[in-house]
Amino acid sequence: MTQVDALGLACPIPVIRAKKALEALGEEGGVVVVLVDSDISRQNLQKMATGLGYQSEYMQKENGVIEVTIVAGGGCAVVSQTTEDGSGLVVAIGRDTMGEGSPELGHILIKGFIYALQELVPPPTHVLFFNSGSHLTSSDSNSLEDLRALEAAGTVILTCGTCTNYYEITEKLGVGEIANMYGIVTAMAGAKRLINI
Repeated sequence: MTQVDALGLACPIPVIRAKKALEALGEEGGVVVVLVDSDISRQNLQKMATGLGYQSEYMQKENGVIEVTIVAGGGCAVVSQTTEDGSGLVVAIGRDTMGEGSPELGHILIKGFIYALQELVPPPTHVLFFNSGSHLTSSDSNSLEDLRALEAAGTVILTCGTCTNYYEITEKLGVGEIANMYGIVTAMAGAKRLINI
């Protein structure tokens, strides 16, 4: 068993350290136990494990410590997570407006842009939201209906958890999933084409 102490570390560091520990196990597999103190980190670790085909579970300990156990079976190797089907298009949205100039016009433009994305055939593989762009996936966003249509068409919608925490809107997530920066970087790195707004 390998233990990774990620207490007090911000995302995506716990996920990156856990992934390195899993890679070090090699083909034989084994168990990695990661200690974190954030439920967002716990969720991100379990999403990573699931994405790699590994089993995971967690236990709440004293003083806010969460112990995440990841079991990598023999013959399971950490593989690259790239998308081979669909358009290969990844869209990264780092603000809740589009372009420079009038903020009011920028809000109208970003809504139109997201609407236009759902008309693409095939749709984007991922749409990523970070910084003030994270407001666009909240339950009171005027783009929520269009984003849900994209998700229904198979697009993965990811919103930066550090950003939703910063803006205090994590509980208002209306579409997609919370992700860490490692997940966002992985999606960008796997893109055949990338649009950055």
